[in-house]
Amino acid sequence: MFNDRSSPAALLATRRSGKPRDMVAPGPDEAQLRRILQVAIRTPDHGKLAPWRFLIVPAERRDALAALLRAAYLEEKPGAGRLELEAMDQFARQAPTLVIAFAAPDKGSHIPVWEQELSAGAACMNLLTAAHAEGFVASWLTGWASYSAAVHRALGAKEEERIAGFIFIGTPSRELEERPRPDYDSVVSVWQG
Repeated sequence: MFNDRSSPAALLATRRSGKPRDMVAPGPDEAQLRRILQVAIRTPDHGKLAPWRFLIVPAERRDALAALLRAAYLEEKPGAGRLELEAMDQFARQAPTLVIAFAAPDKGSHIPVWEQELSAGAACMNLLTAAHAEGFVASWLTGWASYSAAVHRALGAKEEERIAGFIFIGTPSRELEERPRPDYDSVVSVWQG
């Protein structure tokens, strides 16, 4: 597609998500993660509101996150089975690095909440692209935990905040597979007015 693999367009064209369960060490070190997050926050932001924030879950806090997810899941689904609870444990412990992204819109602003939520999504995409630029693979997941009131409370989310996603970063343990992409003509058209 692009001849110069070091061009910005090639960087964007080669970014792919990896499965967090297939990510291994190393993940980004502290300086790399800081650079990744500094790129993430350089996102379109109408009104300069920064309607998003990021929470890093250090490796030594993954067991605590697993316990938090398990307790929240049992609170909402008291009859949960062993496999469901093991999935919570696996989710919390996969990939070397985990960043939780929050959409934090200012509902009192004249900037529509929808625009602020789009900015949060753009910040997440910038994070994925920056991780790729640093030589890592990343994945942006939501799932049950993103919508759980108990998880929100336990993570200290404010009432107006929502979890935009769990972003896992690491090194791929195997070759990434390309997923099917939409046909260009099915998603791009020219307005004929």
